[in-house]
Amino acid sequence: MIPTNQTTTAASDISHPDLAEMIIEGESPILVRPPGTDDGWGIYELIKACPPLDVNSAYAYLLLATQFRDRCAVATLGDGEIVGFVSGYVKTNAPDTFFLWQVAVGEKARGTGLARKLVETVLRREHQAGVRHLETTITPDNEASWGLFRRLAQRWQAPLNSREYFSEEQLGGEHDPENLVRIGPFDPQQI
Repeated sequence: MIPTNQTTTAASDISHPDLAEMIIEGESPILVRPPGTDDGWGIYELIKACPPLDVNSAYAYLLLATQFRDRCAVATLGDGEIVGFVSGYVKTNAPDTFFLWQVAVGEKARGTGLARKLVETVLRREHQAGVRHLETTITPDNEASWGLFRRLAQRWQAPLNSREYFSEEQLGGEHDPENLVRIGPFDPQQI
């Protein structure tokens, strides 16, 4: 085994508020924090419960939770149940652009504004200081995602543009087309 300096979050530590970047008060407080090694399976289960999101392998979510943890966030209830997740990366060819891969909010956390809070938590991190654009892909019929991105653009007072990115044919004919949606430029102080 190769030693690593990677910080992880043990399942027994998940409910500790001092690990949270944000606490959303309510009947059951929600903690937002970077994911850790014990979160991959919980993220996988959350995504499965949030159609129409594409479900990737549990291994892919474990990689995101460890190798890309600085660009992701999970939201948990006090008992450690994962009720929210956002993943993404800064584009190599456009270092001022954060590409949001997936955002999911479980049934127990819907109506709390959690999707927006997850996105903004990741974008507020110090290493994201140079980001001025947010991109994602959305299928034409995913009203929840369209609504989120329209609200973000309005909140950040930034333009929102969209165009077809992947056609149904490019996706093997078994998936709806994906539109590339871009918000920005935005002022990080607006986030």
